Amino acid sequence: MEDEIELKTAPADFRFPTTNQTRHCFTRYIEFHRCTTAKDEESNDCERFAKYYRALCPGEWVEKWNEQRESGTFPGPL
Repeated sequence: MEDEIELKTAPADFRFPTTNQTRHCFTRYIEFHRCTTAKDEESNDCERFAKYYRALCPGEWVEKWNEQRESGTFPGPL
């Protein structure tokens, strides 16, 4: 029997009803980093936020936001 791969994405969020998911992506990224700050980098409680933003956000955006966070120029509220 072959191993089946299950693909999932972030669940629908009533705050973002349109097909443009840019704001949804940004919000999930912020939620993840707020969670890791409040709990712990290794906390499993934050893993669902990580899955959501990784499913929604282009890799280039995440790389840029990570660089901005490291340099202290990230535009969002963390």
